[in-house]
Amino acid sequence: MAMGAGALLYLLFAFTPQLDDMATAMGPFFATILPLFMFLILFVTFCKVDFRQLRPVAWHGWVALFQVLFIGVLMALMLMPSGEPSAQAKVLMEALLMCCISPCATAAAVVTQKLGGSLEQMTTYTFLSNFMTVLLAPLCFPLIEKGADITFLAAFTKILHEVFLVLVVPMLLAYIVKHHLKGLHRRIVAVRDLSYYLWACSLMIVTGTTVKNIVHAEVSIWLLTAIALLGLLICIVQFAVGRFIGHYFDHTQEAGQALGQKNTAFAIWLSSAYLNPLSSVGPGCYILWQNIVNSVEIWLHRKKQLS
Repeated sequence: MAMGAGALLYLLFAFTPQLDDMATAMGPFFATILPLFMFLILFVTFCKVDFRQLRPVAWHGWVALFQVLFIGVLMALMLMPSGEPSAQAKVLMEALLMCCISPCATAAAVVTQKLGGSLEQMTTYTFLSNFMTVLLAPLCFPLIEKGADITFLAAFTKILHEVFLVLVVPMLLAYIVKHHLKGLHRRIVAVRDLSYYLWACSLMIVTGTTVKNIVHAEVSIWLLTAIALLGLLICIVQFAVGRFIGHYFDHTQEAGQALGQKNTAFAIWLSSAYLNPLSSVGPGCYILWQNIVNSVEIWLHRKKQLS
């Protein structure tokens, strides 16, 4: 419902001339409010975390290893000494790379909790995954975009700053509230599924933005279709490999979400800042695919509970 509402609202405002002024005024508002939603989602989620349980476990290492392998394969294909790839092929490969190098989504913990998984294990892996991206992105991007004005230290510092604001600050605030403002903490955790509905609201905004980026993408319909379909394939592969790894450790849901659910808003920012901006269409399409998977998983989990 959230995804459908986001897409329909954007199309309504985009193709109704009478709403042009309102659309122009609301654009900056939604761009400003989305990071606030993500901050609140994590803050509410972290209020439920047992901080003593935040420690790496075995499946974290295997999921991280396979993410690095996926990235390595794509980098090898792009850097093969078989001649310079065409501009469209390069955009396609960069789009797919962003779907792999992107860190675990901040909302993955919300979905995992809804599916009955371990909130603490997912929170731990979210931190590990983000810091892994902080290291990998500055190493990979200069090799792909030779003319990119980027140094490892500059990119590392900038990306680390984003991760600090998105992850560390809400965790610190949640820790303070949980241990020193117990009355406020009780009121927050008493609201059933609060983080889930905040996620649904943010998903509505993200979907509208994604549809906007796809509609205005200055690429051929064939390239757009190729990016979308290969993004779907990578999405399915990452969820499937994650679940395959997780079933060996009795944490199928957690590992599947860890490898499959990506922080695509972060990936869109990275690709726009350091690669060909058209490559942001890849994570833009991935948003739709991963949240269709999330919706199906939640529906199946509820159906199983009711049966």
